[in-house]
Amino acid sequence: MTAESRTLPGAFPDALPLMPRAHAEAGDPQALVKLARDLGPGPFAAVILFVSPQADRAALEAGLGAAFPGVTVIGCTTAGEISPEGYCEGEIVAVALPRDSFAVDCLGIDLTDLDGQALIGRLIRARAGLARRHGGWEDEFAFVMVDGLSIREDELTAALGPGLGPVPLFGGSAGDGTRFKATFILQDGRFRQGWAALLLVRTACKVRVFSLNHLIPTDRRMVVTGADPARRVVHQINAEPAAQEYARLLGKDPAQLTTFTFAAHPVVVRLGGSHHVRAIQRMEPNGDLVFFSAIDEGLVLTLAEPQDMAAHLDRALTELSAGGSPAAILACDCILRRIEAQENQLFGAVSALLKRHGVVGFSTYGEQLNSMHVNQTMTGVAIYPPKAAE
Repeated sequence: MTAESRTLPGAFPDALPLMPRAHAEAGDPQALVKLARDLGPGPFAAVILFVSPQADRAALEAGLGAAFPGVTVIGCTTAGEISPEGYCEGEIVAVALPRDSFAVDCLGIDLTDLDGQALIGRLIRARAGLARRHGGWEDEFAFVMVDGLSIREDELTAALGPGLGPVPLFGGSAGDGTRFKATFILQDGRFRQGWAALLLVRTACKVRVFSLNHLIPTDRRMVVTGADPARRVVHQINAEPAAQEYARLLGKDPAQLTTFTFAAHPVVVRLGGSHHVRAIQRMEPNGDLVFFSAIDEGLVLTLAEPQDMAAHLDRALTELSAGGSPAAILACDCILRRIEAQENQLFGAVSALLKRHGVVGFSTYGEQLNSMHVNQTMTGVAIYPPKAAE
């Protein structure tokens, strides 16, 4: 395998790709060596690793220094990977940001001791430092990876907003396949729980942060009448047991509710003039519903129905090329989209579209977009060659 990049009109074929990418089997003892070889010699400002939960984390920690000496390396465990070949599982996908086009600063955030005011100060200082060192580069974005079982994503994104100001943010919640047991963030050579890693990026490239989903709200609404917001658990909907009432609105028996049901029939809330998904993770044995993101009593939920995922994805990614094709797209794609694609026999078609449009990244337990934590979306950044903006 070799580092891969899309060759575009006006690009320089002999130059280092704008965003080199590589992938290797997670169980291969030489995975890091192969990734470093296939990404190329750099120099790199940062390397991002999307790591299958099947990987030996201790071995990766031991080998990172030798594989990427002097490079900022961050990463997370996944609910599936998106390699240059499309959807994959059981792999490590590596993405590099070359130093001649990107400058970064990385902030580690302890989610067990989240101090919003202190975080704002750290962000302002980091942004000012990047601007001072690379004032000629005008584009910037922030990329965050967060422990997907921390239940702190909503609080984190709300805290990040004031410090980031106009800088667009996207990100994803680390995964653990479909097990939902333990998720990890990689920073400073260690895999940690209860942690987030925020990468501030200033670049010579033009960039566009985006979010997409293929869901259309219906006229079927419900009200959360009993909940435990701290655990994202809903006990009652419309004053009835949560799973029972949700199933009734779908015309199903509660015993028929599965992960695919939740993926195929999500609920959305209206915030700031737009609808945002509040995806259901699972049903508890007692009939409670556990959500992927913030939920509270009094919240009005609206059932949504999906469009054709593959057709919508193709249209949305094609729109990113309206003013010139991106050289690469880094994306965080909800695990529920992956599940829906599998259940609707669209997995191969969606995977082929991701490959054709140059998308790499991972499947998540939730996505971040600016000051919000969302679900059942794809968030990401399209990176364009500087020449494409002329």
